[in-house]
Amino acid sequence: MDVKEFVRDIPDFPKPGILFKDITPLLANHKALVYCADQLAAFCPADTTVDKVIGIEARGFIIGTMIAERLGAGFVPVRKKGKLPYKVKSKSYGLEYGEDTLEMHEDAIQPGERVLIHDDVLATGGTAAAVCQLVKEAGGIIVQCNFIMELDFLKGREKLESDIVALLQY
Repeated sequence: MDVKEFVRDIPDFPKPGILFKDITPLLANHKALVYCADQLAAFCPADTTVDKVIGIEARGFIIGTMIAERLGAGFVPVRKKGKLPYKVKSKSYGLEYGEDTLEMHEDAIQPGERVLIHDDVLATGGTAAAVCQLVKEAGGIIVQCNFIMELDFLKGREKLESDIVALLQY
């Protein structure tokens, strides 16, 4: 299946000059959605145990939970500041114009747990790098950072130290 057929280009979103890669057509198509989740789960080596899959707000929640189910792992949501109801660990990171903060429940990852981090897109790498830091500070072991698509020209891969895989390359 050619998953690229289900990714729609939206010019000038969220601001002029940006070509946004919209995955909502992929999410709306049952066969494409299942195929994508199956392929992303299969990227994890068969001999590797995954205890938790992290999904990054918000699109990372959707397929991240499907990957967790396929790997027999728990699911951990990482959200923007102020969205989680329990005690949290936080990590701030730089954006093009400012800063953002991601949070994870403080008890979400236990020392020694093996973690797969999932999001829809790897762009500049700032978000994924912040999540990697949260996992490391909790004592988790990152086995893979896993994405539906990677925007190669933004060189986000260079900010990450773990195994990095993406279903699509742009």
